[in-house]
Amino acid sequence: MAIYRIHVSLLDIKPPIWRRIELSSQTTLRQFHRILQIVMGWENYHLHEFLVGKQRYGVPDSTYDEPGEVILEGKIHLFDLLPTPGAQIQYIYDFGDYWQHAVKLEEIVSIEPDAEYPRVVGGARNCPPEDCGGTGGYANLLDILMDPKHEDYQHMREWAGDKFLAEAFSLKDTNLRLRRSRSLAVKLK
Repeated sequence: MAIYRIHVSLLDIKPPIWRRIELSSQTTLRQFHRILQIVMGWENYHLHEFLVGKQRYGVPDSTYDEPGEVILEGKIHLFDLLPTPGAQIQYIYDFGDYWQHAVKLEEIVSIEPDAEYPRVVGGARNCPPEDCGGTGGYANLLDILMDPKHEDYQHMREWAGDKFLAEAFSLKDTNLRLRRSRSLAVKLK
């Protein structure tokens, strides 16, 4: 089994919101979706899909998708789509706000004895709150939260919650959340 070091960043956000994750190359896209939800700070309220070129991977919806248009994510592993360092895919979360994540295999690293995978080894900034309106709505939210005299400040502060701090990111807390998802943890010897 190989350990992948993957860089994930939200597109069209400045300064960047990103994470560096180490995990098994045998992780399925279904498992990877759950990992991304945890490490980015999303709450798994919305639909998602992975894109490689025009090929879509996810959970097909017979109401909207033609047969074969979306490949079932539980049968596809990271090594299938990210075979070599530099390979990239895209992860889309919330088809309304349309959060686009660039996912890049940075390198294949050695297994560390007694390490638990998946794990986050780097990152910056808090994920936007759910349903804030995509990149434009998020930029507007940040502008309002930076100006306590803004007429919508109190309303938006309450909506975002007192705990939302755009610049905050805790590697320790993120890894604790991963550990709590026991179904994702892999201990290698």
